[in-house]
Amino acid sequence: MDDQTLRSPSRLERLAARGVSRRDFLGICTIAMAAVGLPASALAAVEKAAAGPARPSVVWLHFQECTGCTESLLRASHPALAEILLDLISLDYHETLFAAAGKQAEDALDAAVRDKDGKFVLVVEGAVPIKDGGVYCKVGGKTALEILGRVAPHAAAVIAIGSCASFGGVAAAEPNPTGATGVPMILRNRPVVTLPGCPANPYNLLGVLLQFATFGTLPALDELGRPLFAYARTIHEDCPRRAHFDAGRYAEKFGDEGHRQGFCLYKLGCKGPATYANCSLLHFCDVVGAWPIGVGHPCVGCTEPEIAFRVPMHQTATIARPTPPDTYPPVHAEHAGGISPGAAATAGAVGGALITAAALTARRIARDDGPPEDRAAKGHAS
Repeated sequence: MDDQTLRSPSRLERLAARGVSRRDFLGICTIAMAAVGLPASALAAVEKAAAGPARPSVVWLHFQECTGCTESLLRASHPALAEILLDLISLDYHETLFAAAGKQAEDALDAAVRDKDGKFVLVVEGAVPIKDGGVYCKVGGKTALEILGRVAPHAAAVIAIGSCASFGGVAAAEPNPTGATGVPMILRNRPVVTLPGCPANPYNLLGVLLQFATFGTLPALDELGRPLFAYARTIHEDCPRRAHFDAGRYAEKFGDEGHRQGFCLYKLGCKGPATYANCSLLHFCDVVGAWPIGVGHPCVGCTEPEIAFRVPMHQTATIARPTPPDTYPPVHAEHAGGISPGAAATAGAVGGALITAAALTARRIARDDGPPEDRAAKGHAS
């Protein structure tokens, strides 16, 4: 038996066996690299890493959530993002995608943590309840708080995917009866990459994992742990309806003429001006227009912990970073519909004073500027 027979197939070979060509693979990696901000020259390193049989291990935990982040990942296609992602990594534990259940699944988790200590990436989907000891979410008889505390210390990197895992999300909405919170609020002594969104865009996850698998590094993060490549700009800055906002064309209510023509949704409560995310540039399910504003609904601010599930959906948002022409003065000054009583009184007082002064001046001129003989007589008498 020769070495070729003994050699384990590379990821590219496994993908090719399922109909995903090298061209398709490099194409989707290029999209993810561009999202992360990696240069084109890094593509060779990505391909080299993909050519080897070794794959980084990933442990994916589910807590308080709807599994929407996993579902959005499975529905990306062109080519199948799920296939490529699952061949880039070794998914050693994932409740939703596992064929195993019960003791077999829990044994797989224990084995991944034990055998790949310090080498696996931990992905957490869902909020962690902490009230009453965290009894409101249990898997295999253990609370989410216990599982996270057992697994996280052994992970090489921790990624919180979705708004629930990032800051509590809908599970933490008032009055938050379970005390739900995000992963960074539990793991305060280590960096956590947060990918908020309801759901998070799977390409953002792929970009983070691609960089980590190829270079062993994580992307630059903002103060909330969000990768700058995806969360540095507001949706408003890159919104396809921005031109309507600048021109003052707004939908006033759902279904009106402006709404049907695709006008700006700001007056309907769009949170895009205060929401940092790349939804306006990277749509979901590989379908152009598959995102809230693309289908005619205002952005709800799901990536922002101070907005999502806290601010009424149709309340207008403050523009976080005004940019021209937001800041330009209007060409024509706006005027009120009528004259206020105060303004009328002021005008009347000023007008009255002017009229009185004019009358007094006219009488004085008339007295001083009579006929010459009168002026001479007055001067002689004096």
